[in-house]
Amino acid sequence: MAGVYIRRHGSVFVDSSSPRSEVQSRNLQTPAAAALRWRSDSYQVNGPCKSLNQLGNIPRPAEPGVVVELTKLPHSCGAHDDDLQSSHHNQQGFISVISENRKSITFQNSNEPQSSTDLSWWYIFCLKCRQKEVGPGWEPGCWPKTCPHPYCPSFRHVARILALLITVTLCWGVVLAVMGSAAKPGGQLFSIAVLVVFAYLGGWVFRMLTLPALVGMLLVGIIYKNVGLIEVDEHYKEFVSILRKIALVVIFTRAGLDLDPVALKKLYCRVLFLALIPWCTEAAVIAVTVHYLLSLPWKFAILCGSIIAAVAPAVVVPCLFRLRTKGYGVAKGIPTLIIAVAGIDDAASVIAFGVGTKIIFGKNPVTYDLMLSPLSIAVGILYGVVWGFIVKYVPERTDPYVVPLRILMLTGGGLLAVLGFEIVHLEGAGPLAVIISSFTSIYFWTKQGWNIEDNPVATAFEIFWMIFEPILFGLTGTQIILNELDLAFVTAIVMCVVIAFVSRILITIIAASGSSLNFKEKLFIALSWMAKASVQAALGPAVLEVARSNNQDEEYSKTIVMVCIISILLTAPAGAIIVSLSGPKLLTKAKPSNEQWRRGPRPSIRDITLNSEDEDNGTSVSNDQGQECDGVKADCTAEVQSEKI
Repeated sequence: MAGVYIRRHGSVFVDSSSPRSEVQSRNLQTPAAAALRWRSDSYQVNGPCKSLNQLGNIPRPAEPGVVVELTKLPHSCGAHDDDLQSSHHNQQGFISVISENRKSITFQNSNEPQSSTDLSWWYIFCLKCRQKEVGPGWEPGCWPKTCPHPYCPSFRHVARILALLITVTLCWGVVLAVMGSAAKPGGQLFSIAVLVVFAYLGGWVFRMLTLPALVGMLLVGIIYKNVGLIEVDEHYKEFVSILRKIALVVIFTRAGLDLDPVALKKLYCRVLFLALIPWCTEAAVIAVTVHYLLSLPWKFAILCGSIIAAVAPAVVVPCLFRLRTKGYGVAKGIPTLIIAVAGIDDAASVIAFGVGTKIIFGKNPVTYDLMLSPLSIAVGILYGVVWGFIVKYVPERTDPYVVPLRILMLTGGGLLAVLGFEIVHLEGAGPLAVIISSFTSIYFWTKQGWNIEDNPVATAFEIFWMIFEPILFGLTGTQIILNELDLAFVTAIVMCVVIAFVSRILITIIAASGSSLNFKEKLFIALSWMAKASVQAALGPAVLEVARSNNQDEEYSKTIVMVCIISILLTAPAGAIIVSLSGPKLLTKAKPSNEQWRRGPRPSIRDITLNSEDEDNGTSVSNDQGQECDGVKADCTAEVQSEKI
């Protein structure tokens, strides 16, 4: 072990060169600590023993304290059983936390009464928000005293935030020098920038409440608009439209990169069936309800249903990774199945969006547009396949700059597809081409040795999404004007969304019949597909933009945007809460292992580190630590997982 420390009790010295290490603890004045004994799968603590120095070979001068012996044990389940029977249950005075990935062990004598500060809600909240920094670093000598952990952020965190603020200030200075008054306080660009900043802060607050951050961003946009802090002029609506289209490229690129080619190859029939049948059902229910309850024409009702039916990976994926980290549903590949279906739903919504907008807003006869729609789909698929094939060979895979070049190639190809096909009046081909190109790229990259979870390009687009998420949802929230809303109208929208949600749950359970999933697992995957977020926030305002550019049917397009926003506000937080709470009750838990949880070492920023269930018993073991005990082992490969569904 690289380092050992005792929280609130002083320092510890370890000889890391031998399997039997001597640990010297200073400032432990509690007599009960002299007879401490603790045992886990990998380590055993005995005491008291001989006092040694840091190297373990020179006697240390006598000093008050307790010396305990740390012994590394062979991996076996018997050690864990003994620990549960003797050490943990009979000696409740000692709690241990092992974290191999952080190279540290924490020992604490719980018989010593904790201070009221450590037990306060403020301490727990700060500890949750600020994890202790690991790895080499530097901070001023006075920093730990003036800014103690966890009440204050670390110097590294403060320096990082300060660097970002300086960078933003420099960028604002450059834009001010170029754009002039538009970037000054009160100008359009300045107002948009402030909206994005506050949207990010609103998302952070909701994230601390374990709710989807996008809901907080959307609410900030609504408040910002109705308070009168922003009013986008006609001159800058095109700029806002371009920002939305860039966010659209990021959304669908991530959707394509999240698809697992191996799982889809093994289970393409089952996945397509579970994706398209519930999608078509929900789209049809939404179309019927909004037609009769909101008086939308059938063309707009069908377009609205095809947009609302998409599943939101931005809400589902973080919840699934929390559950997957604890082992729920992995034995049958349920997380992989849910993510794959979400990606296919997005692709279906994109196709329907392109065909629908072409028919509704096209100036040509309907027959001509119907004949042109398959061409638009074929062109989008062809573009995506060709571009993904090009990215396979260019840049060359052993090039030291392969990662940034692939990021630039995929981003540039996506932007060209979305913006270019719009110019030639094939609007639906652009988003479809983005999904297909990213999926084709990840298919070839996995053949070259990149795992889906070990994919730096996906990590880069996750960072891009961190930037464009507050932009997209903040600007989407500005479409809502509360004074213009009618209570009966909002109630009708809520009824439409609820009816469609219940219908999708029922049809999903029926469509999953014949698989190896039990009823609880079928219910869970049905609940996980209820959330709406990024696709609705991107495609809903896109319909309004097309309507404004063609100067027709703007009121109907505003109704579609309203349905999209209310569906996000209703289903995103409810979906996150339901999936997080129902997962442990509806899914079967498998024994965690490194290969099972992560096929590659990429520390995805969408993953939320959670401790195993042992933390409820006083011992917490990080999920990154290897567990080699015999027990229930789920299949780690996508092939075996897919065969079980």
